Amino acid sequence: MTTLIIVIGFLIYLILYFTYGKKLERDVVMASDNNEAPSQRLYDGVDYISARKEVLFGHHFASIAGAAPIIGPALAICWGWAPALLWVWFGNIFIGAVHDYLSLMASVRYDGKSVQFVATDLMGKRTGYAFYWIVFFLLILVVAAFAAIVGKMFVGTDGGAIASSYIFKIVAALILGVLLYRVKLNFGVATIIGIIMLAGAIWLGVQFPVTMTYMTWMWVFFFYIIIAAAIPVNVLLQPRDYLNSWLLYAGLILGFIAAIFAFRGFEVPAFSTFSPVLLGGKPTPFWPAIPLVIACGSLSGFHSLVASGTTSKQLDKESSGLFIGYGAMFTEGFLSTIVVVSIAGFGYTALQTAGVTTETLNPGNWGAMFTKTSASVKLSAANLFVQSYTDMVGTTWLGFIPTKFVKVIAGMWVASFAMTTLDTTNRLARYCLSEMALPFKEKAEGLYNILTNRWVASIIPAAIGIWLAASGNWLIIWGSFGAANQLIASIALMTGAAFVAKKLKSSFVNAAVIPAWLLWITVTAALVWFIAVVQPGAIAAKPGRGWTVMVILVIMLILNFVFIADFIRTKAYKVEK
Repeated sequence: MTTLIIVIGFLIYLILYFTYGKKLERDVVMASDNNEAPSQRLYDGVDYISARKEVLFGHHFASIAGAAPIIGPALAICWGWAPALLWVWFGNIFIGAVHDYLSLMASVRYDGKSVQFVATDLMGKRTGYAFYWIVFFLLILVVAAFAAIVGKMFVGTDGGAIASSYIFKIVAALILGVLLYRVKLNFGVATIIGIIMLAGAIWLGVQFPVTMTYMTWMWVFFFYIIIAAAIPVNVLLQPRDYLNSWLLYAGLILGFIAAIFAFRGFEVPAFSTFSPVLLGGKPTPFWPAIPLVIACGSLSGFHSLVASGTTSKQLDKESSGLFIGYGAMFTEGFLSTIVVVSIAGFGYTALQTAGVTTETLNPGNWGAMFTKTSASVKLSAANLFVQSYTDMVGTTWLGFIPTKFVKVIAGMWVASFAMTTLDTTNRLARYCLSEMALPFKEKAEGLYNILTNRWVASIIPAAIGIWLAASGNWLIIWGSFGAANQLIASIALMTGAAFVAKKLKSSFVNAAVIPAWLLWITVTAALVWFIAVVQPGAIAAKPGRGWTVMVILVIMLILNFVFIADFIRTKAYKVEK
């Protein structure tokens, strides 16, 4: 079963990239290298810096993925492997990849401006303001969610080795940045040196693990993401994420080969129950809650912020857009497919290996068994993947690789992408604050200068997000992040549809409008359910943080209806002849 599913998934993504993706590029966006990219025309040495597409792919993928394509499917497996896999494939193909590519190319045509700016231009100022605030709240929740995930992982089983490996990788990335941009070493030679340093970082991490408390890591993350978000993008982000891309390739290749040669049936049932106990300890119905759980592996509004925030400012030419915007989303979907396959095939074995269950597995008790372990530090959803992935690799001829190194590679997968999302999110929040502060430029110049200072604008979202993450209740944080994230996805896809209709004047607009409406209805229902059912428990447990999240979600829900009203009022989905 592992072999069959992984081969089907690989063929689906490969075929659709060269058919559906190429049609989008050729007939809808009409990408042309005759249009000078913003990175070339508006170069500033800090944000607008052209990058090789291989380097930018690594930065973009690591930024959009974070740990979400791993954590989301790992949590959704509580419904069984079939619902999780179908949502990954359906959402990725018909919504996620279209959303990502349109967001990137719309931004490129708008001088690297954010998708919120595009919405303002196409639908009006009120629409734009509503969108900006929704985005800013989302970015705070992203910081909270991914800080909590990495914090749990770093203090969990084998977390010390993963944390140490990541620290050594940061050093390697800084050295690689110097080689690429200061020394200007040959790109191929620099890449080989970078890969050697990456392997060395993993080996050193295993040899010299770092152990700290959860709260200590929260303080480390706070200062780290402020610095990483404020310094020039080619000092750390570009080289670090280029190294991440090689970590991705190694992990994907290992997982792909292991899944093919494992020849293993699935331990986890195809379907367990419609409403397993998951988010906030409450029965969580598959519909409408599934988009709150599986985000980036299927579709994600955060991707539109990365595509139109940092990636569009670094794209070297328009023809690279499909490879980066569309291709990275398909790669993420394939990563989620590997996650589902590894846990479906080895999830129960992983629970036994970690010593967290002795129960006999059956379709009726899988959801309860999974929920109990996913809430623990010893075997969170991320660590369940790490253990399942390690077991899958170990059962094949790849078993000659020491188990502890496979665990660190899998753990680095999660931690590296989550940390990348953390600092990229803070950078995006800085951009967002700067654009939101524009009305103050003439009326209150002093306030404008403070809010647009790159250090101040980095501190504000970092402080709120890390404060929320400090609660440690990551299942609540994950659900609220998912609600905000997928709300952005439906709105960004509608903005993409408006771009196709108003600017490109393409009849292909329904490819964006129809899935956007289906997604909006699902996510809005899920958000209402989360506010009414889950958040009261969070407030009772942690009143200060619980009410903060509640206020954020309610405001986002109200602004969501404002946006939809403007979308309908302006007929943004209509092609003007």
